Amino acid sequence: MINPALVGTWTTGSDPDTCYAEFLTRGEFRIQHCRSCRQHQFYPRLVCMHCGSVDLAWVQPSGRGEIHAVSIVNRSAEKGGPYNVVLVDLAEGPRMMSRVEGLASEAVCIGLAVQARIAAGPEGPCVVFDAATGAKP
Repeated sequence: MINPALVGTWTTGSDPDTCYAEFLTRGEFRIQHCRSCRQHQFYPRLVCMHCGSVDLAWVQPSGRGEIHAVSIVNRSAEKGGPYNVVLVDLAEGPRMMSRVEGLASEAVCIGLAVQARIAAGPEGPCVVFDAATGAKP
C-alpha cells in the first residue's frame, strides 16, 4: 500500500523505486518533480538530478512523448518474434526506456509521437507506449 504521505510530496529516506512500483500497481504513472528547480526527472531518485534538492513531489505526467531512439531485438517466432526497445522523450522532459505496442516493429521510428499506458509485464505492471492518435509511423 502506498504511504499517503508520499502522494504529492517526498519523504527523505523512502525507497523511490518501491513508490514508483506501488503507483503502477494502483494504475497510476507518476514521475518526480522538483519543487526547487521545477524540473521533472525519471527514473526515481532520492534527490533531484538537476539541483540536488530533496524537495521532490510525485506528479502524473501527460504521458505524451516522442521516440528518441529505437532498437529491434530479433527473436525466433517460437520465442515471440521481434520486439522493439525505445527511448522516449516525455513531454515533461525526462527520457525513459520502454517499448511501443500495437505496431509492427519495423513501423516504430524516431520522431513517432506516442502515448503512455500501464500494461501487465512479467514482473508486474510497467509503462509502455502506443502510437499517439493521428501519429503516422
